[in-house]
Amino acid sequence: MKRSELSEFEFEEEGFKIKIKRGSGGLPVVSSTPLSAHPFPVVSAPAESPAARATPAPAPSAASGADEAGFTYVKSPMVGTFYRSPSPENPAFVEVGTKVEEKTAVCIIEAMKIMNEIQAEAKGTVVEMLVENGQPVEYGQRLFKIKLN
Repeated sequence: MKRSELSEFEFEEEGFKIKIKRGSGGLPVVSSTPLSAHPFPVVSAPAESPAARATPAPAPSAASGADEAGFTYVKSPMVGTFYRSPSPENPAFVEVGTKVEEKTAVCIIEAMKIMNEIQAEAKGTVVEMLVENGQPVEYGQRLFKIKLN
């Protein structure tokens, strides 16, 4: 702070706020404040006027493309890295057109060096792969689209 002649710096992101202020004698004073008592960051909407609150917002599923009738999606149960096969030398678990059962392994998600086998959890046919091999995935992200039988 002294080198760049800053006297105060404030940063806020997803439920966490940090403020650094140069105190007397030029020493930094650091304070960090969680914006909620929840152990994980909670994202809240900005304050709205009463008129804006009266108008209901569209449902999130409608905005992000709701599940279509007769189809379901295999979603990631965790954050990690998506792999289509158990190892680079092995073939992919499933391809477009592969018929799957509830217990059929469809991919692996690596999280913290642990390989987690993901199952289809539905009976049907894979019609679309929504993630590339080796791509990072988020919790709840759609991995495969399955046409239900």
